[in-house]
Amino acid sequence: MTLIAAVVAVLATLPVVAIVVCASYLGVPMRHGSIYEKVQRFWGRAVTFGGGVRTRIHGAEFIEKHAACVYVANHVSWYDVFVLAGVLPRWSFVAKAELRRIPIFGRGAEAVGTIFVERQNRRAAFQMYEKAAARIREGASVVVFAEGTRGDSYALRPFKKGPFVLAISAGVPIIPVVIHGTREVMPRGQWLVHSHEVNLHFLEPIPTAGLAYTDREKLVAQVWTSMATAMSSVYGIESDRRNAIGTEELTDLRASTTEAGIVTQ
Repeated sequence: MTLIAAVVAVLATLPVVAIVVCASYLGVPMRHGSIYEKVQRFWGRAVTFGGGVRTRIHGAEFIEKHAACVYVANHVSWYDVFVLAGVLPRWSFVAKAELRRIPIFGRGAEAVGTIFVERQNRRAAFQMYEKAAARIREGASVVVFAEGTRGDSYALRPFKKGPFVLAISAGVPIIPVVIHGTREVMPRGQWLVHSHEVNLHFLEPIPTAGLAYTDREKLVAQVWTSMATAMSSVYGIESDRRNAIGTEELTDLRASTTEAGIVTQ
């Protein structure tokens, strides 16, 4: 299965990158129903099909098809990206800047509007979050893995607060997404791919209208608790409730975020 998955991923990625890079150079706008959205979805579905992944969607009524939102998901595998890409309508991923340097993939990801964040440079990170907020105001949804990196288990880890400041700034709802099954397909630290069923749970949207920067911790806890409760009730996986408070990454940058236009009062 690993060899088949690799071959399909390469065969799907090369033409997709060529198409989106050409479209970007030609100035084709990103909008609902555009070539970007179509090839992103094709790419995600092709890669998951090549890996023998069977996707089941729960809460499909919560997928936002028209207005913008921020999807916040847990993260345990590369296949989290592929599965979501094959399901969601117009979107942009917020990803670590290191991915931009991956040959071919990085250029294609940039062309479809992926927002790369320098995790070690907090000032630069907030500037990129402002770019993401602008993308949302243009009508595109954003997908964020709020834990920051892949984990070794499904138990939720602390969430970074940046994505929640982003949602408050843009004034759009957060749709929590619980992903289960991708760790069995390809866990962190391994390259072997195994056929498996993956379940995507889209939970009830959490509004941010009227919230301010000072409400970020409350919002983090609300989203984290919603996802942890679903993970526990459906799969019996318990998360450490102390992680609900998130990790503080904004304290020293209050002035910087104001300057960057990220804070909404």
